[in-house]
Amino acid sequence: MKILIAGAHGQLGLALARRLAGAHQLLAPGRGDFDITNRERCAQAIADTRPDLVLNCAAYTAVDRAESERDAAFAVNAAGAGNLASACRDAGATLVHFSTDYVFDGAAGQPYVESDRVAPQSVYGASKLAGERAVIDSGADHLILRLSWVYGNDGGNFYKTMLRLAAERPTLRVVADQWGVPNYTADLADAVAIAINRPRAELSKLAGLYHLSATGTTNWCEFARAIIRGAAMAERVTVEAISTSDYPTAAKRPAFSALNGSRFAATFGWNPPEWRDGLRRCLAARG
Repeated sequence: MKILIAGAHGQLGLALARRLAGAHQLLAPGRGDFDITNRERCAQAIADTRPDLVLNCAAYTAVDRAESERDAAFAVNAAGAGNLASACRDAGATLVHFSTDYVFDGAAGQPYVESDRVAPQSVYGASKLAGERAVIDSGADHLILRLSWVYGNDGGNFYKTMLRLAAERPTLRVVADQWGVPNYTADLADAVAIAINRPRAELSKLAGLYHLSATGTTNWCEFARAIIRGAAMAERVTVEAISTSDYPTAAKRPAFSALNGSRFAATFGWNPPEWRDGLRRCLAARG
C-alpha cells in the first residue's frame, strides 16, 4: 500500500515508519509540508498523493497548556482530524486515527471498553473526543484507536522524563493515585501493522472504534520505579509516592484510565504484551 503518515516525526509516527518501512510505500511529510489544520491544503495534499491509507499521528498533546490554548488544541485534534477524514473520504483512502484514554472521567473501577460513557475532564480530552466524532461524521472508512500512556525512545514522554531526571536528582516524587496502562510505541506499531495487513475491503468492514492497549495496570509512581529499576539506577535514585493533590496541574487527569483492548486483539488477531514486557524491550533499545 501507499501509506501517508500525518505527524510522521512524533514518537508514534516514527515508530510506525520504522515498522512499516519496506513492506509499504511510505509518505512521511513534515508539518511544514502537510498541515491538517488547513482544510484546503490538506485536501489538496491527499488528492495529489492518492494514498491508500492515512495514519493520523498529528496531535496537540500539551495537556496542561491546552487549558489556556483551547483554540489551538481544537484546531489540530478536532478540526484537523475532520479535515483529514474528509480528504480521505473524497480520495477513497482509509484513515487510521489515534485518540486517547483522556476521553474518560476516570471514575471506572475496571478497564474501559469502547461502549463506556465518555466524559473528558480536560480541554485536551474534549478536543480528542471532538476529533473522534469528526472522523465518524465524515463518512470516511476509518479505524479510531484509543491509546493510553504512550512512551518510547523518541520524542518527549514520561519515560524519557524519568530517565533524564534520574540522571540529575537522587529523589523523584511521582503521583501514585492515577492508574492506567503504559504502551510502548513499538508494540503499538506492531499492532497497527497487523491490523492493516488485510485487503482494503475487509478492513472497511471492520471500521469503527477500538481500544488498543497492552495488558496490566499500574500507577505513575510504580511505572517510574520500574523505569528506574530497568535502567539500573535504583541504587542511587529513590522514587517517592505522592498524591495528585501534592502535584497540582492546570488540567485534570483521570484517576483511572486503563483501556480494555480485548476487542481489538480478538478482531485483528493481535497478542497484546504485558506492559512490563514492553518496558523491558524499550529500555533494551535505548542505544
